[in-house]
Amino acid sequence: MSHMGYGCLMTVDREQVLRTAAALLSRKATATMDEVARAAGIGRATLHRHFAGRDALVRALETLGIQEFEAAIDRARFDDGPAEEALRRLIAGVEPVAGLLAFLVTENQLFEGDRMNEGWARLDARVAALFRRGQEEGDFRIDLSPAWLTEALYGLVGTCAWAVQDGRVAAKDFQYMIAELLLGGARRSVER
Repeated sequence: MSHMGYGCLMTVDREQVLRTAAALLSRKATATMDEVARAAGIGRATLHRHFAGRDALVRALETLGIQEFEAAIDRARFDDGPAEEALRRLIAGVEPVAGLLAFLVTENQLFEGDRMNEGWARLDARVAALFRRGQEEGDFRIDLSPAWLTEALYGLVGTCAWAVQDGRVAAKDFQYMIAELLLGGARRSVER
């Protein structure tokens, strides 16, 4: 096998390991590197060749989470139709990676001293712009800032992901519960 071909093989393996780690840590945030290696069906030494330690693994998961979230934003077509419909599409699109995003939000609180990843800042700006458009079009209330509405969305996605996992919320209700609670609070009432 050529050296280049081997490199490609390693890339596929790393991606698979990363997705296994994402699935495990989404369910059990405290999982150890040994548990991640076991879940991926590899030895600890192999895992360490891919990721030097837990911090390196979390950083790689963060990159994956940003990619997945950005893809969900792209699929939600923020510029099509009313902002509320675009928001509902985003909630639907983010559901498959909600557990990973919830894990990353929790994990990122441990990295407070670190610089904010510019990927997250870019995604925050895109989501806030959707809320701002909804405000400008008169659909969302203007006394709540787009930045706060963005944080509230993330909080609900993460909380609902954990609640589904714990069996306190039915998986089929994920989109409905988030959209109704967030939009019920964000929607501008007719009386205003």
